[in-house]
Amino acid sequence: MTLQTPETQKRNFRYVLIDAVGVSISNVAAPFLPVFLTRMGASNFQVGLLSSMPGVTGLILAIIAGRFLQTRRNIIPWYSLSRLLVISCYALTGLITLFFPKENVIFSTLAIWAFATLPSTVLAVGFSVVMNTIAGPDGRYTLLSRRWTIFGLTSVVFTFAVTRVINLVAFPLNYGIMFLGLSLGGLISFYFSSRISLPDQTPPPLVAGQSLSSTLKNFSALMRSAPAFVSFSNKRFVYLSALALSAPIMPLFFVRQVGATDSQIGTINMTMTSVMLIGYFFWPWVSRKWGGRLVLLATTLGVALYPALTATFPHVGWIYVFAAIAGLFQGGLDLVFFDELMKTVPPEYSATFVSLAQSMQYLSTIIAPMAGTFLADYIGLGGALWLSAGLRLIGFLLFLKKDSK
Repeated sequence: MTLQTPETQKRNFRYVLIDAVGVSISNVAAPFLPVFLTRMGASNFQVGLLSSMPGVTGLILAIIAGRFLQTRRNIIPWYSLSRLLVISCYALTGLITLFFPKENVIFSTLAIWAFATLPSTVLAVGFSVVMNTIAGPDGRYTLLSRRWTIFGLTSVVFTFAVTRVINLVAFPLNYGIMFLGLSLGGLISFYFSSRISLPDQTPPPLVAGQSLSSTLKNFSALMRSAPAFVSFSNKRFVYLSALALSAPIMPLFFVRQVGATDSQIGTINMTMTSVMLIGYFFWPWVSRKWGGRLVLLATTLGVALYPALTATFPHVGWIYVFAAIAGLFQGGLDLVFFDELMKTVPPEYSATFVSLAQSMQYLSTIIAPMAGTFLADYIGLGGALWLSAGLRLIGFLLFLKKDSK
């Protein structure tokens, strides 16, 4: 694979950053999806299903998607189209909210987001490959910190607007309008992401036509040849499972235990996102000065505090503070997880290895959210948050222990 010219790399950086604007506009709606289902009368199981469905599809299809992308000389068309299809699901959610009978909305919404899991699987694998190719080994912190900073700024602005307006219109009309309006960001994303130019890749021998048994043997051999990848992926799996466990619990806790309004829930998310912007500048500086390991340990420990503090002090005012603390550490966690993972991935097999890592992540998103909502029926929503905090602490301890040479 040929290298990018400096001019092409600079242009790609710009397109990636503008694409972030469109994506972040649409993704403002994401935290409101489980809240929307909860207010429509969805059960704990149904809210958990929203979080776990991407994992089911991803676990089944991630490796297939990785092999498919590995055989593409240019994956950009697939990357940009999959992004558009996922974001379009917000528009469909808005339409069914406005025009479908109320009793059909929960099932229809879940069906729409079940479909979204197909392109989102391709997108998840393609994102890591595209970002890593554009940034190169030395530019991952720079590219992603800038992308996510723009992502965060845009999110803060639009979340602020949504939280100021959403209570002015009756439910569920307010949600239908919000989903439709924010989905327009997908057009911006598609236009600029489709203009990214990457060098053609030459598929490695692994992806030539092979039987299933040969493919499994190749995967096994590749895994044995990359022990650092195996070790980091296993630890990452534990930590991501702890995060996924609390994903459906948090909105349920905010609505049912805290009694937060839509505006307050939006402000909690906006507070976390705002402080994450500081983290996107702070943690790259820490990494340059003291190394990525310090960033990894500090952020995995810091993010573990959020669910425990929220369960202990279930008051909106305190949760704003806890969300701010979590946002600072979450910004570094996003960066260091991507950087540390890609350090262990052989460049010639990037799509294949990323798809294996994504499969493990999807497994966590299948098991953990459903386990969290199931256990919440017995130990309460607060108990489930404490469980998430405990698992996060275990993940931190795994990262704290150095691998033997």
